[in-house]
Amino acid sequence: MFGEGKQRRRQVMAVVVAGLVGACGGGSGDGGEQDGKGSAASGRSTAVPAALTEAQLKAAAFVDGETVGEYTASEYTLGAPHGDDYTADPAVCQPLVSLAADVTAYRLKAEVSREAEIPDKMLGPTVAVQLRSYAGGDAARVMKAVGKAGKECADGFTEERAVAEGEYLKVEPVQAPAFGDEARAYRFTILDVLGKAKLHEYLTVVRAGSATLSFRGEIAADKDIGEVPREILDAQWEKFETAAGGR
Repeated sequence: MFGEGKQRRRQVMAVVVAGLVGACGGGSGDGGEQDGKGSAASGRSTAVPAALTEAQLKAAAFVDGETVGEYTASEYTLGAPHGDDYTADPAVCQPLVSLAADVTAYRLKAEVSREAEIPDKMLGPTVAVQLRSYAGGDAARVMKAVGKAGKECADGFTEERAVAEGEYLKVEPVQAPAFGDEARAYRFTILDVLGKAKLHEYLTVVRAGSATLSFRGEIAADKDIGEVPREILDAQWEKFETAAGGR
């Protein structure tokens, strides 16, 4: 949950919130899917060639300052979130923490990261959006690994961070979007950095051919945003489909 740059700011905010609350609950966020896997809707998958370039991914990503509903997109100034200093114990849970090239065996060819947040809301929801392209069939292998992690890590795991550890208490499948070739979505229950309050994050991963679109929604407060915001999912998919579809 706590990546580089702006993630460090959220880590501080989580500590402040934790000092004001004890433990917190939240809605189930369960959209009806029991295995975290969504089937692609008819006509909504995209034919993507092998290993899209970084330039192609940038063309398919949000641009700095782009607005989607209440959200405004921006580029990360200090690198991608959940990078190679984020690992999982046990290792099978790694796909739920980071898919950075240095901590996975998949042939990642290019990656573009964006953030969407509500301006002037210090404790508002944020979404990390990451587009990745893989060589060969590794995008499909990533999805298989994500699905395996969702099942085997359901009762929790430890996230090893650069300067601390994070405790995931629960991993639950939720409704995945019905686009792309396959999609998976999960709700995480995580202890805050003080080990007192329960925070919630949502992860959605969509595969389109040799590319994946990853969305991690969070809020540094004792609230539950309920899901990765649908407007972010839909808007990013439409941009990706326009830029990469039919190539």
